[in-house]
Amino acid sequence: MIPTRRAAGEGRRATGTRTGVARRPLPEESAEALRVLGGVLIGEVDGLADRLTVMVLQREPIYAELDMVEELRSACRANMERGVQTLAEQVPGGVDPEDTSRRTGRLRARQGVPLEVVLKAYRLGGRVMWEALLNTSRGRFSGRYDSALLDAASYVWRVNDSSATALVEAYRLEELRLQSHDLSRRHAVIDGLIEGRGSDPAFLREAATVLGMPERGPMLCVVTPLEPTGEDPLRSPLEALAAHGIVSAWFMRPRDEVGLVALGSRPPEVAVEALRPCAEGRVGVSPVVDGLGAIDAGYRMAHTAARTLVEPGLVVLDERLPEALLVDSPELVPRVVQSALGGLLDLPAADRDMLLDTLQELLANGGSPTHAAAALFCHRNTVIYRMRRIEAATGRSIADPRDRLLLTLGVMAARAGGFPADR
Repeated sequence: MIPTRRAAGEGRRATGTRTGVARRPLPEESAEALRVLGGVLIGEVDGLADRLTVMVLQREPIYAELDMVEELRSACRANMERGVQTLAEQVPGGVDPEDTSRRTGRLRARQGVPLEVVLKAYRLGGRVMWEALLNTSRGRFSGRYDSALLDAASYVWRVNDSSATALVEAYRLEELRLQSHDLSRRHAVIDGLIEGRGSDPAFLREAATVLGMPERGPMLCVVTPLEPTGEDPLRSPLEALAAHGIVSAWFMRPRDEVGLVALGSRPPEVAVEALRPCAEGRVGVSPVVDGLGAIDAGYRMAHTAARTLVEPGLVVLDERLPEALLVDSPELVPRVVQSALGGLLDLPAADRDMLLDTLQELLANGGSPTHAAAALFCHRNTVIYRMRRIEAATGRSIADPRDRLLLTLGVMAARAGGFPADR
């Protein structure tokens, strides 16, 4: 039980009362009963604190498990003392009557004691206080204040409820502060890893502790650029991986979302296939890297893989190596397109696009007109005619391995928007 704001009774000046607090809504005899009985209990605070401590420990073993028995007893005493001071209107001048409530709330949040456990102690404290008031009236004053206490009962419990509210507010604020601090620390660590600080053994140990990830072992890095629409590019990746027993950590950064995936003994394909249905945007996955110390390389490779996509989907870098070479050398893309496709770019748009489609199928089918014709749903002779036009316009031979490689890169770049706009 922890005190709330207090006010003066009729005919008495309040001390330690905050500005603007109204007087007690009690008849004078009830206010007097609380002053007298509370004044007696001030001298019995140690006994009340001992009783409350035992009751709490009997119901909530977490305090003993966390080796907090002495600290619990100290908190019980401080709160019980402030409670009886409030009822007796003897809170020291200039003191916030709820300071012990707020202090306890902040401390319990830092200690990780669940809020419901803390509130149970407050309810027990209210019970101890009420029973002590009744016992004092009957034992010290032969029941003289019993009737007055009945009128004051609702006020006493409002005091307890208001104290609990002050505690909850302080607990929640401290919890948010701790979460914000922890989140800032986690983001600082992931930024440090991406910047290459994983080569520092001390930083690497700290990173493993803060992120809750293994320091070494096979890992994947996942990167998805954030879209201007604000849509979530990955839907519940943590849960999707956890369903396969895979530990991961995810971080939202200003321009992308980054995931670290600890594979353990599982092949990378298991993680990739678990993540694939989660992709709502462009998602890139690195090859397997060796632990947190290699996340900087993993990030770069996953980021490159994501940049090769023009539509939503998930790709591993090794699936898109040619495209990766192009996106990582943007200054070369126009030259690759021009060198590979040459005069094909000068044709009217409809003609150019038709020949590009044909070239793409020829390259995908090893230069075979027969297989390309089947894919294009046209006659083999039509494909042969188009192939001659392509070779004439580009100056490249589809049968030549080096020309075929350059044509493949040129088509990739063109499909990604690397050719000039229609004139």
